[in-house]
Order: sequence, then structure tokens, then C-alpha cells
Amino acid sequence: MKDTVPTITTGALPASRKLYVTGDTHDIRVPMREIVVTDEAPLTVYDSSGPYTDPAADIDIASGLPETRGGWLQARGDVEEYEGREITDADNGFASGARLTPAFPVRRAPLRATGDRAVTQLAYARAGIVTPEMEFVAIRENEGRTEAYTRDGEAFGAELPDLVTPEFVRQEIAEGRAIIPANINHRELEPMIIGRNFKVKINANIGNSAVTSSMEEEVEKMVWAIRWGGDTVMDLSTGRNIHNIRDWIIRNSPVPIGTVPLYQALEKVNGIAEDLSWEVFRDTLIEQAEQGVDYFT
Repeated sequence: MKDTVPTITTGALPASRKLYVTGDTHDIRVPMREIVVTDEAPLTVYDSSGPYTDPAADIDIASGLPETRGGWLQARGDVEEYEGREITDADNGFASGARLTPAFPVRRAPLRATGDRAVTQLAYARAGIVTPEMEFVAIRENEGRTEAYTRDGEAFGAELPDLVTPEFVRQEIAEGRAIIPANINHRELEPMIIGRNFKVKINANIGNSAVTSSMEEEVEKMVWAIRWGGDTVMDLSTGRNIHNIRDWIIRNSPVPIGTVPLYQALEKVNGIAEDLSWEVFRDTLIEQAEQGVDYFT
């Protein structure tokens, strides 16, 4: 396994340091970056780079990132582990031998809702529950501020508060104006929010192909994407080894991971569109959801 583990770029960004803001309601530590500004007070900004820019973090790609959300999920008491589907040769495009990317060393049982419960942030929001994820994104959106300030400029119809509160986040989600992409099986996630009344977010695309790239390159692409400010990352892989490469990416990603499931579904039928069935596509959706994919296109 040692020879298959990539060397990942780490280290603090120039003229800045990592800091963490704690929550008032929940036990959370929200990452921020404090930038040194000449002759002025340091500027605190949104930081999506994960532990990779924290000099104190112990990065072990073969173990994955710490389970930021693990305790939150268990504390809600509405999820359970189950066996999940069996990984098949088709999941990796029938790659074998030296062509097969090694599986991620740690395999956990996937989580699912218990009974008829809904475990989405939308369901919690509409039930009036402010989750740790909601408080987490509220703190991020304020970029370290604890006091309101007057905004300048044209809002263009958006209703931007002078200070984002966890309750405001809950209301926006409940009204369908915002989302927190957060699969319960992506336990390493540092939550973020997308919506017209929140900061603009940047999506970065990565992915291997039938021609080039590897697990090592894809994980490093993800790290560089978030190092330079990507808020979400889409794995648009085609070709072989899609399942195993995606597992390495998700287990080491602090940002939401998205996919286009059709790409992998087509690989399972050797690229012959006429052979693609609902059963194959449905199985692909379940496979990716169990891995922790946060959003589909």
C-alpha cells in the first residue's frame, strides 16, 4: 500500500494562518484564514482548503480526513449502519491486475435513515431544527464577524442580512432558497451553503479519463482545487477505476463532491448506450450515494 499512497501538497498559504471559530450552540470548529495586511489589522476570510493548509494537521491520505460530522450524525439518533451493496468489477470498468486502482484501505458500512425518517438538511429545517451544519455555515458566511455591518451596493433582489445567523440559514433552507449539499455518508465534510442570499461559490471540475490520469493525480487535483478556493469539486471521471478513485477523493475531501452518474453507468455497459437500463442507472445512484457523493448532475 505504501507505494500507492500519493504525496499530497500541504502547508500554510503565504502571509496567512489557519484559525478556528467555535460554535455557540453546537460543538463545532469552523476553519478560517487570517491574512496579514500591511499596516492594518489581519483580515479573516472564508477558508475551504481543509486541513491541508493547517501546519498542525497530521495528513494521512490512506486513512482519510477526520470525520468532522461523525458525532453530529450519531447524536441525532436517526441513522443506522447497514451492509450496503457489493462492489462489482463493473464499478471499476472491469479493470483488473495492474490496471486496477487499489481500493481505499478503510471501508466503512454506509449509513441510512432509520424507519421512515428523512435525514436531509431540508427536512430538519422544515421541522424547525437548527443543525450543527447550519450553525457551521452561518459562521463561515460571516467570515469571523460576530457583529452586523451595513452592506454597500445593489442587492439585485437578494435579501442579505447584516449578520448571518443559524436561524437565518434554517429559514432559507426551509423556504427552498438555499441548500447544504451534505450526504450523511460524507462524514469528512466541512459544510457549506449555496443560495442567492449567501456568498458566491466556486465549483472545480476534476476527473480521470480513458486516456490519462490516476488516483494519485486526482486526489492532488482535488487538494489544489480547494487550496485555491474551490468550494465544491465535481469528479467527472470516465474510463476505468471510477469507483476506487472516487473513494480516495471523497475520503480525503472536506468539500462536497459531485458527479455525473451517467458517465459511470455507461462504463458499466461498455459505453453502449442502447444497453443502458434503469436498473444499471439506479444501481449506480445507490453506489455513489453509499460512497458519500453529495450532489448529482
